[in-house]
Amino acid sequence: MSKLALVFFLMLLAFSAEAQTYSVTDGRAIKFFQEGENLLYLKRYPEALQKYQAAWERSTTFFEAYQKGTQLLITQGKLTEAETLINKGKSAVLPLKNQYAVDFAWLLTSVYLKQGRFEEASKEFQFVEQGATQGFKNGTYFLEMKAKVDFVRKQLPLSLNIEKEILPSPLNGFALQYFPVLTADGKQLFFTRRGGTTALDKEDIYISQSESTKTWTAPQSVSAQINSSYNEGTCSVTADGNFLIFTSCDSPDSQGSCDLYSAEKVGGEWQAPKNMGTKINSSSWDSQPSLSADGRMLFFSSDRRGGFGGNDIWYASRKADGTWSESKNMGAPINTPKDEISPFLFFNNETLFFASDGHLGLGGMDIFLSRISKGGFQEPENLGLPINDHSDQVALFITAQKDYAYYSELTMGNGQNDRAYLYRFKFPKEIEIGENLTVTGGQVVHSKTGEPISASLSLVSLSNDSTRYQFQSNGADGSFLMLYPGEDAAGLYVEKKGFLPKIYNVGRDSIKNVKDLKVELIPVASGEEFVFENVFFGFDSFELKQESLSSLRRLDRFLKDNPKVAILITGHTDNLGSDEYNLKLSLQRAQSVQSYLLKAGIKSDRIKVVGKGFREPMVPNTSPSNQALNRRITVSVQ
Repeated sequence: MSKLALVFFLMLLAFSAEAQTYSVTDGRAIKFFQEGENLLYLKRYPEALQKYQAAWERSTTFFEAYQKGTQLLITQGKLTEAETLINKGKSAVLPLKNQYAVDFAWLLTSVYLKQGRFEEASKEFQFVEQGATQGFKNGTYFLEMKAKVDFVRKQLPLSLNIEKEILPSPLNGFALQYFPVLTADGKQLFFTRRGGTTALDKEDIYISQSESTKTWTAPQSVSAQINSSYNEGTCSVTADGNFLIFTSCDSPDSQGSCDLYSAEKVGGEWQAPKNMGTKINSSSWDSQPSLSADGRMLFFSSDRRGGFGGNDIWYASRKADGTWSESKNMGAPINTPKDEISPFLFFNNETLFFASDGHLGLGGMDIFLSRISKGGFQEPENLGLPINDHSDQVALFITAQKDYAYYSELTMGNGQNDRAYLYRFKFPKEIEIGENLTVTGGQVVHSKTGEPISASLSLVSLSNDSTRYQFQSNGADGSFLMLYPGEDAAGLYVEKKGFLPKIYNVGRDSIKNVKDLKVELIPVASGEEFVFENVFFGFDSFELKQESLSSLRRLDRFLKDNPKVAILITGHTDNLGSDEYNLKLSLQRAQSVQSYLLKAGIKSDRIKVVGKGFREPMVPNTSPSNQALNRRITVSVQ
């Protein structure tokens, strides 16, 4: 019996706990019942049910036999048989002993909730509320059932219109496929594949490619480097598809039953995976990873010690050198004394989805979301009907465009979970998960030779100098992917040691709308120059604004990474005002940048300044937008 079934079984027993005597006096029937109780204690459930059946057949008004038989059928998932037995008992018992009507209503409430017949469950529970003793209504199990039914009643009128669709062939060709995840552009689908349900059928990670969301290539093993003779599955991949974390169970180098492993794609090929070590893994079960879009944060589920209950959600952050911090429990309000599994951090890095049976829901495991606010995750929200229903929902993946949600669904046969298919549905707009994201890509190349470069690309919020996303361009072809949130007050910084940084202002340069942005990095050499973007001054002022910190700190780092480099900082203005005035203002602005660098520890002999006023415009000063481009700071290597 599963843990969930055992808890439910104990809840059902609670209602009958008040009874100290049997509803019949037939000694033979009572003996059958007591034999069933002994077999139940020994967990010999089929034999126990036979004894209960013998008891109610011997004495047709034996309420306790019907009750215990129903409870056993419910815990075994035989809900139709349980309902039939309840109705059989009602027909036999209630005409003579109406005091058991509330007990039967309690049993029917339980069955209907598990079948998803929520309106019928609500009606039966209303009868329980009216007829149960006050002592029972003060008990834990009644209060938990009442909370669940009240929640169901509130959710029924809020049900969303969702149509699920099974993913087309050649997908869904295996016996089981589950835990789908996609790259941000939607062109790569990763999932766990299993050939069957026997112990000999192992898990592997498979991938399918697509140029649209309706046509997919035949799934292939993700890599011979990753899939092995052991079990590999439940993976997570960065938005660009170049960094993978997956679960492997019973591997020789594992810390516990299942561990997390990481693998990186270099030059288009997956490298050998590595166990993530004791900072991430434990001697227990560690599985179901979810990476942030850029791979700097990891969430996963574990039943290790130090948690709140069974399975909890834990997290860790990736440091600049590629190592990981110690895993930490997410704590309340996410984790509960029950189970939290299958975390999924949405692409905006601000919304966490997960499955739980510890928060108020509709079935066993429901899908919840929690949003970041004021530096922490807030109280989880149930996604409601019909995303959640009476059955277990264990995982959900939402695309970066928020157009579709992907999941897997089990089909039942002979009481066994024998098939699992991949599905999707249009993600409802009624569920708000933050601003829209634009997914675009490009290429980083050497400005002189055109050769591809592996460079760091950081999208930074200029208001507080926080890095929203950080990706690496592919060294084989220079390709990269970037996510752009709705805000325009952001800077894109492309950096590589030995090259001048390339800086964009996302809003002004409109780069989020460029599908194939070509970034040409200039090697550090005397006479080379770059526009020092995202340095802001007030009108008619040379005082640096707070939004300038992102660029200033990167220029400081560039000089410290290149200790032999000296620079010339040049201030430029538009053509408004006199030549003398603009020469003075442009010099003062260059000196403000110089002053920041001096305070940061750069030696004065490495920094020269000059003001050019409006004498060297980038573009003609013929419009406000052109004038804005001409108001700039440039940095040249001496």
